[in-house]
Order: sequence, then structure tokens, then C-alpha cells
Amino acid sequence: MTKSRFRITGMSCVNCAARIEKGINETAGVDSASVNFPLEELTVEHDPKQLSADAITAKVKELGYTARPLGAAGELRFGVRGLHCASCVATLEKKLLSLAGISHATVNLAQQSAWVKYDPGMLVRADIYNQVREAGYEPVEEEDASAEQQKDLTRQRNLFIFSLLASLPIMFTMTWHHNPLIGWMNLVLASAVQFTAGLTFYSGAFHALKNKSANMDVLVALGTSAAYFYSLFAFFGAFGAHGEIFFETSAMLIAFIRLGKYLEARARGKAGEALKKLLRLQADKARLLVDGEEREVAASTIRVGDTLLVRPGETIAVDGVVVAGQSSVDESMVSGESLPVEKSPGQPVTGATVNGRGPLTIKATRVGEDTLLAQIVRMVQEAQADKAPIQRFADRISAVFVPVVLVLALLTFLGWYLFTDEAFLFAFKLAITVVVIACPCAMGLATPTAIMVGSGVGLNRCILIKRGSVLENISRIQALLLDKTGTLTRGKPELTDLVPAPAVNEDRLLEHLMAAESLSTHPLAQAAMEYGKARGIAPQVVTDYQERGGFGISCIYKGSRLLAGNERLVAEGAIATELLDNAAAQLAAEGKSLIFVALGDRLIGVAAFADRLKETSTTAVRELKQMGIATFMITGDHRDVAAAVSRLAGVDGFEAEVLPDRKQQVVKEYQAKGLYVGMVGDGINDAPALAQADIGIAIGGGTDVAKETGDVILVRDDLLDVVRAIKLGRGTLAKVKQNLFWALFYNVLGIPVAAGLLYYPLHITLKPEFAGLAMAFSSVSVVTNSILLKRINHKL
Repeated sequence: MTKSRFRITGMSCVNCAARIEKGINETAGVDSASVNFPLEELTVEHDPKQLSADAITAKVKELGYTARPLGAAGELRFGVRGLHCASCVATLEKKLLSLAGISHATVNLAQQSAWVKYDPGMLVRADIYNQVREAGYEPVEEEDASAEQQKDLTRQRNLFIFSLLASLPIMFTMTWHHNPLIGWMNLVLASAVQFTAGLTFYSGAFHALKNKSANMDVLVALGTSAAYFYSLFAFFGAFGAHGEIFFETSAMLIAFIRLGKYLEARARGKAGEALKKLLRLQADKARLLVDGEEREVAASTIRVGDTLLVRPGETIAVDGVVVAGQSSVDESMVSGESLPVEKSPGQPVTGATVNGRGPLTIKATRVGEDTLLAQIVRMVQEAQADKAPIQRFADRISAVFVPVVLVLALLTFLGWYLFTDEAFLFAFKLAITVVVIACPCAMGLATPTAIMVGSGVGLNRCILIKRGSVLENISRIQALLLDKTGTLTRGKPELTDLVPAPAVNEDRLLEHLMAAESLSTHPLAQAAMEYGKARGIAPQVVTDYQERGGFGISCIYKGSRLLAGNERLVAEGAIATELLDNAAAQLAAEGKSLIFVALGDRLIGVAAFADRLKETSTTAVRELKQMGIATFMITGDHRDVAAAVSRLAGVDGFEAEVLPDRKQQVVKEYQAKGLYVGMVGDGINDAPALAQADIGIAIGGGTDVAKETGDVILVRDDLLDVVRAIKLGRGTLAKVKQNLFWALFYNVLGIPVAAGLLYYPLHITLKPEFAGLAMAFSSVSVVTNSILLKRINHKL
């Protein structure tokens, strides 16, 4: 299966999204299809042998909308400068098709663009661009989605301004419509609004009805048409002298709906700010070094193995490794930490981070879609395209909403006209009001806009959400299983205690320990060496070095036999340990690993090592318990070590001596108890357990987040981010519920008022144009409420 993404244009409400989903899902070769209405994106998992991206685009067009592929693997769209005639087109197409790996090439002269289908295993974007240049033309990057959204925003604004300017004269002169000149002016202005700013509603309604469904366009087109055409017939005397003309209703109704659409588009743009901010971090240019010469090139043309120069203050274009130079790099985009990180030859650098004080020469190791930034962007886009379970509730309501509203409008008209003394026009206007006040958009926007904002907040905190549904499900966690090494602890042993024998000082003990461990690669040996170097002690030369697995080290130091190892090693050498037995027992009870050091036939001391808890682990566990979540530790370590660490961390329980392949079974056992289980591990190593858990959280995602198994990836190595992720999930779910409540409450309250239920007791009715304004602002209020979720960032 292949996953393809498309930009969709022409949708007016969530029913449009549902219709596209249904149409694509019913197509042969499609495994699943999901439309994100706020982002205007379609994600399709399909069999490329049965269904191509072109066929999906054609199917969307058949449904009445326009689709454009977004970053499809093996497909590339780009602009071309220098095309002058059909001969240029033929020349470039022939040149592109001559390149091995390109199966299809189409050049559009009118749009000054090209579309290429190629084998990504044989070619990269740079190869195709070079081929274009060889043909004598200049490739340019395709216009990005943000520019398209800006165009749509400008269009919405212009349509609103036009409809408002045309409607105001009608409204101010509506009492003078009997004047022929005023009447004709109002007719012309109303017609202009109806068939320009209102034309898109007719187009949307036509395609909706053609596909046997109904959406917001149907409601708007029906309501505005009823008001406009009644007034038109009345203007030409079809209803006699008593026919009332109210062109202002249809014109102002369209103006107000256009205002709502403009404000909604602006608000939706703000909801996706975090991802746009991340995209803006990408470097456009890079300094390529070729035979010692510096060339400024487009970042998209960089290939793996290229050597780049990055000057102070410049953005690093791709992921790579430093080959020359020393500097500090601002990696806050990746780690969230404000302090720059020192870089020297051999150390990795990440694309979109900013070089500090010195020039760096780097070798590109990851480019294009493989860079960390591209992985993060792709992950966030997929999360925002995913549907949370609670969205299904809104979808079911929206599917029947419009037909129900039309029935209510008909009942409103018949009720007032047949069973009261009110005139036809009174009943007719109330029916129009019912039609236009109801809108399924607010319910359709309730969940996806909250998820957009929630995933954006997480992104700013270096919390990557793989699927939007996770933001809802993570709030349900009842039990959290925590891997010990690398999650609760630092994952690296440290020398914590030195206990010298009587008449021996710490420095002498450390000197002998370092001498014995100087040739070993064991983690405890490395920890001893780091500690000694920090104390300013240099390792001494030893001879006759022997290292025995499961025992320790034996060597000759200054003419005497030196032993450094466990208690079995010194016992084998008949060395008494009674003087330090009590201290050793206490250290072992604390879960520490011990190395006994003996010189000749005498014990000179004991060194204790421990994999220490991270600074934030205890705080994180305490906060999780305050949130009502039970915490349990899983480790392969000895039970005594596990008991000591669990006691220090404050977890509710632990599973010790668990082999890697049994961690998944432990997760199943907790799930069998009826608990909704989250698993926190250090990524790839805990993949089976993370996949088995209801919510898998990979901590310390590193530079290849795409390989992590977890539903949530915490880029920083901080357990408090688990707490933040759960708080974010709970906050997002709360916001979704608020949105759904207000969307339903608006319709439950608005439709009866529009139907005139308050007319007899209070003489209150609602004009159709003001009903349209209320309908427009219902969507805006839902999106605005979602944007308020950003305030949770200060509580995380």
C-alpha cells in the first residue's frame, strides 16, 4: 500500500469532506481515505497497481472538487522559467524522458510548469533539476501551500467586501423600492451579489445534489434563492400590488456568510501556525563546496555526500556531520533547549538548526524527505489528517443534519401559513431563516481544529503526536509502564561511592581502580575512568593484564598483583573483605554495582556504581500519581536493583528480571486486568511493548523519529514530557467536547428561535440575514475556541 496526500479545493463544509471520503473509500484499490476539512487535505492509502494518484485526482474532480498531489513519492511538480513556445515544451519533455528513471513527463506552457513521475530509487530531485538546466531552462520550486491559503484568504476577503459594498445601498434604500430608479438599482446590485459572491454556493449545491448528498451550500443556495427570486417576481408584479420586495435579505445574507467564511479562513490559518512556523525554518540556499570553490545553490539540490560550508548565523540546510571547524549550534528546534550545543569534527548536525560563532564544514548525510525536519513535518501532517474517535459522533450528526433542517423549514412554513393568521410572506421568511441559521460546519470543525492546535502545542514542546486520535486516547490512560534504563534512569552507570579500607585514602583507591580499568571497555570501567579524569587523576601503566567475564580484572601494578572485580574475584584470591562487609552490604541494598579493589593480599577498598535517576523522574512520577495514573517500572535488572530504583522513583510497583522479549507480555498482562495501558520506553529497543500498549510513548527520539514505534515521540530525554503529553491530551479532549457542546447548543437554541417559537409570547423573530450572520459566527466561534487551547502551553 502507498500513502498519498492531496490538497483539496472547493469544500464548503464538513459534509463535503464526508462525501469525498465516501467516494474515495468506495473506489477499488483504496484501503482507507481521510479528509481533514480545516487543512483541506485528503490522505489516501491505496494500491498503486490498482489505483494511481491521477485516478484519485480524477475521482475527486468527478465528485465536484479539485485535488492536487502533495509531496507524492516518485512524483514531482515544479515551475519552469524560459519556456516560450510549443517547441520548448517538446524539447524539455524529450530531455526529461531521456533520463533513466523517469517514466512520465508533462510540461505545461500556459502554467510554465512541469510534472514528472520517476523512480525515487534511481533519482533525486537534484538530478531532475540538473536535467532541466541542461535543456536550457530554469526549474523553480512549486508554490507552497501557505501561498495558496493566502490566495484563498484574499479571495474570501474580496468577495466579502464586494458583497458588503453592493448590499449597503440596498439596505439603506429598501423603503424606497417603489421608486423605479431605486428599484432597478437594487435589482442590479442584488443580482450582482447573487451571481458573483453567491455563485460558489450554487456550484457546491449542484455537485452535492448530483452525488446524492446535502451540505451547507444547499442550505445557503436554497435560502438566498428563495429570498432573491421571490423579490424578483414581486418586482415585476407577479404577486400583484401587495408583493413585498426584500432584495436586501438575499444580498446581506450572502455578505454575512462571506464575512464568516473570511474570518473562519483566518482562524483556521492561525490554528495551523505551529506547522507553518516549522516549515519556515527550512533553508532555501546552501553553500556547496566543489574542489575548494564555494557555490551558492538551492537547498533542494543538495545530495548525500556533498560538502557544505555554513557560516556563522546561517541555517544548516540538511542533516550532516561536521568535518571541519568548531562552533556552537542553536538546536532549540529539535531539543527545545535554548542553550547552544558545541560542535566539532565528527559530531552530527541537524537541518534547520542555526550555526553560531564559527564556520563549519559539514558532509550531508540526509537530504530531502529523510531529514529530521522533514520527518517531523510529515508526522505532524499525518497526525492532523487523522480522525479522533469522537469525530465519528459529529460525522453521524452532520450526515443527516441538512435533510432534517430542510424538513424543519418546511414544517415551519406549513405550520405558520396553515394554522395561524399570519401572512404567506411571514411564514416564508421564517422558513428561510430556519434554512440559513443551521450549519453543520461548526460540528465538522470542532474536532480537527482542536487537534491541529493541540498537535501544534505539542510540536512547540518537542512532543510529536503520530496520530490525531492519540490526543484523545492518551487522556484515558489508567496505568503507565515505565522502562527503567534510559527512561527513569540516565542509561549510563556512574561512580557514586568510594569506600577505602583503613589507612587508605580515596585518591589512592581511585588511582589503583583506574590503573586496573584503564584497558577495559566495560561500562563500569568507562565510568571509573571518567570519574578519575574529572578528579585530575591520570591512569597508570599495568602489565600482565587479564579480564575475565563475570569476575573482573587481574594485572600487575608496580610489581604487585592488582585485582578489580566482584566479590567472587577477591574470594578466589583468598583476600579478606570483613572490614568493608557492612558498607558493601549497604551499597548493594541501594541497588548499586560493586567493584572490590585489592593489591597483593590486601583489600584496599570498594567502588560503587549506579545508573542514577534522571533529575525529573521523581517529579514526573509524583505528578502522574496526582493525575490518578498508576505507575509501574519494568526492568531486566536484578530484583534488588529494581527495588532500590523503584523506591527512589516512587512508582507503585515494578517487574524485575524481565527479558526484552517478555516486556510485550507484561503489557498484555496489565491490559488483561482491564486497564488502559500506556508504555514509556526508549524507542526502538522497546518496540514490541510500545506497539502492544494502548498508547506507546517513545522517549528520546533522537535524529530518526520515523523509525520510532510509539504513538507519541518525546524528542527530549525528559520524563516530565510524558506528563505534559497527557495533560495536552486531556486539554485537547476537553476543548473538543466544548466545541461539540456549543455547536449543538447553538443549533438547539437557534433553530427554534428561527422557527418563530418566541413570536407569540415575546414578538421576537429573526431576520434571515441576521440568521446567516449567526450561522457564520458559529463556525468562527468554534475555531476561535480551539485556538484558545494554545493557552495550555503555559500550564505544561
